[in-house]
Amino acid sequence: MKKIRIKQIKSGIDRPERQKRTLLALGLKKMHQTVEVEATPQIIGMVNKVKHLISVENI
Repeated sequence: MKKIRIKQIKSGIDRPERQKRTLLALGLKKMHQTVEVEATPQIIGMVNKVKHLISVENI
């Protein structure tokens, strides 16, 4: 399956609770942290919800 690299570029402070929990579900706990995940439809949906806080790169 295809993988993507996700990096948090903006803070979750002063964001709705739902967006904070989405960042945690993606595995992002700190600023500038990077995770590699498989590009499942569920992950792509979460990425679209917080796309203004992260950067995404195909691997």
